[in-house]
Amino acid sequence: MDQIMFKHDTVLSDVHMHLPNTHHLMTRLTSVGQPVFMSRFRILAESHDDSDSGKGLTNKKKQTSPRTDGVASHEQDEEEGSQGNVEPFLDEDGDLDVTHRPRNNSVNDGDRDLVCPTILQQSVPDLEQEEENDDSDQEEGHCSKDIIKIEHTMATSLEDVGKQVWRGALLLADFILSKPDMFRGATVLELGAGTGLTSIVMATTAKTVYCTDVGEDLLRLCSRNVSLNKHITDPAGGEVKVNQLSWLQHSLCTDADMEFSWTEEEVADLYDNTDFIIAADVCYDDDLTDSLFRTLYRLCSSFNRTCTVFISLEKRMNFSLRHMDVCCEAYNHFKHCLTQLQDLEDGQWRFTVEHVPLNFPQFLLYERIEQLELWKVTASSLTFEQTRSESNLGSTNKSDAEQNRPTHQLDRP
Repeated sequence: MDQIMFKHDTVLSDVHMHLPNTHHLMTRLTSVGQPVFMSRFRILAESHDDSDSGKGLTNKKKQTSPRTDGVASHEQDEEEGSQGNVEPFLDEDGDLDVTHRPRNNSVNDGDRDLVCPTILQQSVPDLEQEEENDDSDQEEGHCSKDIIKIEHTMATSLEDVGKQVWRGALLLADFILSKPDMFRGATVLELGAGTGLTSIVMATTAKTVYCTDVGEDLLRLCSRNVSLNKHITDPAGGEVKVNQLSWLQHSLCTDADMEFSWTEEEVADLYDNTDFIIAADVCYDDDLTDSLFRTLYRLCSSFNRTCTVFISLEKRMNFSLRHMDVCCEAYNHFKHCLTQLQDLEDGQWRFTVEHVPLNFPQFLLYERIEQLELWKVTASSLTFEQTRSESNLGSTNKSDAEQNRPTHQLDRP
């Protein structure tokens, strides 16, 4: 299965493209005949990253960096040039004719290793050795607490891209891992969860995570990933509930005969206690983006508290026949929807939009490219803010009245 078959409508995530082939272990076939692969993502703690993996990266850089060899060869040239004063050779026009030293293309004859340019840091020897140990531990019935196991498909059509892992999900997972106090004990809703990776990471600190998407085949894949990572979520006390939530429907499915439907208790908990909504790399189609923002407005307007939304995405450059140029049409439409949401005035809710800087640590191995972005949207009720403001104003007036009250009234029996 190392050879991936591409068609005209095939989409492949860069996360799977650049991972070593040893990570892609085919496990089974989906109900529609798609091969399912298993990938492992290690959560790198800061202390572990500084001590162990940092050494591996340093050693890797020492082996492949051409900078040291360049300096050494330059010093050798200076030493050879300083041995004697050689008159420069000039051509017939009087220009300096530089004689180049012959180079040996054989790698075995010299001390310098062959250096090949690479785009990504694909693997680290120390981490590969640890993953081999994890595989042996898994055979014995054990699993490392810092390994996330995700089943996914590869090279899917555009309709099934949710069955792959995308960089936006890894970026949002990094943000969650870097802000555990923010999400601790919270109730979180994820829209367009896909494989469920971000919901699983969120469950390491949140109390309840509603992992939602559409399609029974995708939801079964997501539910299986949740079960595969109980070793991470159970010790933290977090619970991941996989449910169906369509952006094109105005109500939640509560039919008990339907798989992944909502119970009445879950619906009540969702509307009463949701603190955060998260979505990772779901804005790649204009119609879906419109449905997403309509769903965000509908949900936030129904919640009984202020809700914060985090959306991660990747700006993807495409050639547009309409503009006859390379542009980011999906990203531009996303920014347009953000502006519309912020400018919305319905007299009931206020939406505040802000860009989140990507200065938080990286806990998962992937390439954090400059096209990745994270956005924060805060939905607050104007009615609640007005009531609280009036309450604070009443308390202030009452306090001022007590301060201005005559002293003889205080002594009245």
